[in-house]
Amino acid sequence: MLRLTLVLIIMTSISHAQVINVETLRKPSDSTKWTGSVSLDISLIRNVNDIVRIANKAHVQYKDSMNLWLFVNDINLQKIEGNSLVNRGTQHLRYNRKITEKVKWEAFAQAQYDAISDINLRALVGTGPRFKLSENDNYKFYLGTLVMYEYEKASDVIEDRLQEDIRGSAYLSFSLYPSETLSIISTSYFQPRFDKFKDHRLSSNTSVLFKILDDLAFKTTFNYFFDAEPVSTAIPRTQYELTNGLLYSF
Repeated sequence: MLRLTLVLIIMTSISHAQVINVETLRKPSDSTKWTGSVSLDISLIRNVNDIVRIANKAHVQYKDSMNLWLFVNDINLQKIEGNSLVNRGTQHLRYNRKITEKVKWEAFAQAQYDAISDINLRALVGTGPRFKLSENDNYKFYLGTLVMYEYEKASDVIEDRLQEDIRGSAYLSFSLYPSETLSIISTSYFQPRFDKFKDHRLSSNTSVLFKILDDLAFKTTFNYFFDAEPVSTAIPRTQYELTNGLLYSF
């Protein structure tokens, strides 16, 4: 049975380069089952400007005692008078295989584009171990250490800009449940090039959820992204996004 999740966005600040935080999407389960979420926002606004906004987020997960499959699709388009303020999309597929109670092996593939950051296509494939550092009813900590291949093609604004690299992708994730009504989930990534360590990326995603009713929560999410060497000098090295909203699950 699929779980449908409707996210009602209240406020969004500066948009960030897309980073998929799969930790917030993993659904714990002791038995074989499908889970997932879908959201779709469409806004057509006419005032002194013509504004169009389309946002689609969907994920599907299948898990049994040994394996986990996770697929994510995230598309965001915002235009004012035909000019894009945000135009990005990401598709992410991840597989986990249980090795021991504390270790899983991960593999993933990802494709993304971001017109604002002059990225026509960034394709990633990677693999490595995921370690469970600790876990009880009130907190969970995980560490991932992966190696990934990156193919990056810039937009037509930058002629013949094509780059292929091998990067590390280390992440630390934690989930805290200090009370029955409060949840804090955070994941931070560090992704350096092996042959050029100063060319690295840092990103972090932190969500705080306050339970209002059994199926309703208030959610605040902060995304931070730093790229030491973006596609062009016109792109800021630091980008971030702050979002408040209501999360309704059924």
